[in-house]
Amino acid sequence: MGRAFEFRKERKFKRWAKMAVQFTRLGKEIAIAVKEGGPHADNNSRLRTAIQNAKAVNMPKDRVEAAIKRASEKDSKGYEEFVYEGYGPHGAPILIETATDNTNRTVANIRSYFTKAGGSLGKTGSLDFIFQRKSMFRFPAAEELDVEELELELIDGGLEELYVESDEEGNDIVVLQTSFEDFGNMQKLLEEKGIEVTSAKLERISLTHSSLTEEQAVDVLKLIDKIEDDDDVQAVYHNMD
Repeated sequence: MGRAFEFRKERKFKRWAKMAVQFTRLGKEIAIAVKEGGPHADNNSRLRTAIQNAKAVNMPKDRVEAAIKRASEKDSKGYEEFVYEGYGPHGAPILIETATDNTNRTVANIRSYFTKAGGSLGKTGSLDFIFQRKSMFRFPAAEELDVEELELELIDGGLEELYVESDEEGNDIVVLQTSFEDFGNMQKLLEEKGIEVTSAKLERISLTHSSLTEEQAVDVLKLIDKIEDDDDVQAVYHNMD
């Protein structure tokens, strides 16, 4: 099936082994939300969203509560969010979201990853023409769900696109897309309709796509793996087909 297929399969198993890392990243998101809007999810939409996302990946409840408690303490460290953009091997555009308590360390590490892979770190905003920030909501597709009817009901929330995809277990998942600005509107509308989302995130959607050979794609994926291993990195985006 090709070298790229085998490498992607290897990465999938590696992702499963990174559950602890995923919990750490969610813990940071919870901490940032608490610092911004307080420890009570009822009146802190970002914290409410972070808790939803933690539940979606089976993060233990006691770990969620511990993260909220730690972030609520006066002497707890805060995290700053930064976005880094650059071009990896073979000119592949890569965008990285980070949450860090040491910006000097983070930028030095990110620059090093690009340089060693034969790429280069760019200026902020240099990839705005490739990646657009969108609000993405996901929840299981119930058998009785009328997708067309739901689509009409969610227009007031800023719905741009609705489709059904399969998760890794083959279950149907409803995916909703709105603009970055309509995140809160859609979240509120879904809550009013009693729809419990399993994931609510701001994601980067690529407007263009790069076509690389299998060998070139593997080079880029190796760089992405290295970046994702960094404790300060929250998400990595690329535009490879």
